[in-house]
Amino acid sequence: MAASVVNKNAHAFDKSRLEALLNRRFFYAPAFEIYGGVAGLYDYGPPGSSLQANIIAEWRKHFIIEESMLELDTTIMTPAPVFETSGHVARFADWMVKDTKTGDVLRADHLVGGVLEARLAGDKEARGQAAAPPSDDKKKKKKAAKSAAVKLDDEVVKEYEIVLAQLDNYTGPDLGELCRKYNIRNPDTDNEVGEPQQFNLMFASSIGPTGQHPGYLRPETAQGHFLNFSRLLDFNNGRVPFASAQIGRSFRNEISPRAGLLRVREFTMAEIEHYVDPEDKSHERFADVSSQVLTLLDRKVQEAGSSQTIQMTVGEAVATGVIANETLGYFVARIYQFLVKIGINPQRLRFRQHMGNEMAHYATDCWDAEIQNSTGWTECVGCADRAAYDLTVHSDKTGHPLVVRQALKEPIVTEKEVAEWNKKALGKTFKADAGVLQKVVEGLPESELLRMKSELANGSTIVSEEFKLTPEHLTIERKVFKQSIREYTPNVIEPSFGLGRILYTLLEHSFWAREQDVERGVLSLPPLVAPTKVLIVPLSAREEFAPLVQEVSSKLRKAGVFSRVDDSNTSIGKRYARNDELGTPFGITVDFASVQKRTMTLRERDTTDQRIGTIDEVIDVVSELVQGNIDWAQACERLPAYDGVQAVE
Repeated sequence: MAASVVNKNAHAFDKSRLEALLNRRFFYAPAFEIYGGVAGLYDYGPPGSSLQANIIAEWRKHFIIEESMLELDTTIMTPAPVFETSGHVARFADWMVKDTKTGDVLRADHLVGGVLEARLAGDKEARGQAAAPPSDDKKKKKKAAKSAAVKLDDEVVKEYEIVLAQLDNYTGPDLGELCRKYNIRNPDTDNEVGEPQQFNLMFASSIGPTGQHPGYLRPETAQGHFLNFSRLLDFNNGRVPFASAQIGRSFRNEISPRAGLLRVREFTMAEIEHYVDPEDKSHERFADVSSQVLTLLDRKVQEAGSSQTIQMTVGEAVATGVIANETLGYFVARIYQFLVKIGINPQRLRFRQHMGNEMAHYATDCWDAEIQNSTGWTECVGCADRAAYDLTVHSDKTGHPLVVRQALKEPIVTEKEVAEWNKKALGKTFKADAGVLQKVVEGLPESELLRMKSELANGSTIVSEEFKLTPEHLTIERKVFKQSIREYTPNVIEPSFGLGRILYTLLEHSFWAREQDVERGVLSLPPLVAPTKVLIVPLSAREEFAPLVQEVSSKLRKAGVFSRVDDSNTSIGKRYARNDELGTPFGITVDFASVQKRTMTLRERDTTDQRIGTIDEVIDVVSELVQGNIDWAQACERLPAYDGVQAVE
């Protein structure tokens, strides 16, 4: 008998039911809750911690192991000069506005977007295109009143849609103008808001007992990679391209974190810095992903006021210049493959290119992997071409050369005009200006040096309209140079993953309710990342089952399958329902037939189908299911259906 078909769309997604489940099963909860909590800080419980650990384990396998990356673990506390040099102190900021009466602080772009989206939702309701979502929450009812059914003029609807499509591209003054133009107020108080002001997102601190060394909690792990570049290059035998990778905590003092795990102040990041020759951004494994189809939203479409996506292969996107180069395209494809592998719905995943004004100060191009959820489209992974920005600024600041020295197979022979100085005569004539004069001349292009050479042959030449040089001071000669070493600063391609956002959107994509009972929620987490892979359910807590339960647990451990035993007094059905909420994909029932005939039943979470086989057969099948070698349909071909009757004497 084939596997059953299950209808996961019988009930509309209900965020309140999911949040109740996650709270009840302690996936995560507000930190310091008994003290009233602090916005934007969360603690993960046992299933949430295991889920995150499994996502990280697969990330490490998918990227670090398969791509032969060099793993790092660098410090969180960072001296201020590092972030002053990187540009974070000056530019790592968001725009905020204040309620003019209460002083409440809101992030400006989120305020504009939320209010305009609410008005568009009210317009649709007024036109009979959508119904207002029901809510029993008084606070939510209050906010819903702000988006009551009001029909807008078609021109206004179009304006709002264009603003929303370009929202990430607006500057602070632009956002202030939008607030005035569209009378955008604080939705909680209906008060006006002030002019947008920049707010730096880094947490400031100090190092040492006297506080004389200012520092910051890092907002990203990237700087730890760049400052160790020379050591990494040496470890990699001086060869480029190569990549470093790091998983660790980062901190951002978000203005108004109100979206659960989607906007927090402390979070786990996984970042890759792939170093590449700026003159050759091809990738040796690009052919492996070139046929991968992606959903793309490029900057030109957004700047035209549209959010229309297109589907194309990575190969086509790179060939047509939509994605800048092969290495950037390769990592965009690998990001897609990773997210789909851990359970993100590919129909709700897109890659959006940054527009000019929203680009980070260090980036030349950037694509975000955005995942659709109940709040809209959320950036969960950024893939940026940081060019040579970071290595260059740190090298300039410290004097430490963060460069690659490449031995050339064939020396490069060049000829060029060179300034030869009589420094004694130069100093005597120009005194303090001599050094500046040298720098000016040596920085001139070849064409200017040739002009000066010709003029010197006639007696003299003028520099900077005031300095008269003669052959006594300077001669310009053509010399031959032989270059056997090429020295360059590599460019960096950076995929950066927000693991908390990925975890939450995965939970939303995995949640559904049984067709026959909306109260029975299920998390269809893939076995690859599910916190517990197999639930062992003895029929009761009777002592005669204990040796068999211990044997099954031991065999699963040896097979590398994480399992839990639930021998509580509740019914088997309730025990399975509880673990359906925890996302446990498989269950094994130990009953009297198991004791007498050494058979067990194997239950699949989504279909609730049960199969039967000997203990070793079931363990072999469940091991292959967890490892991804077979799916449930193939498992059904290997194990017969269980008819619900215990075959006991």
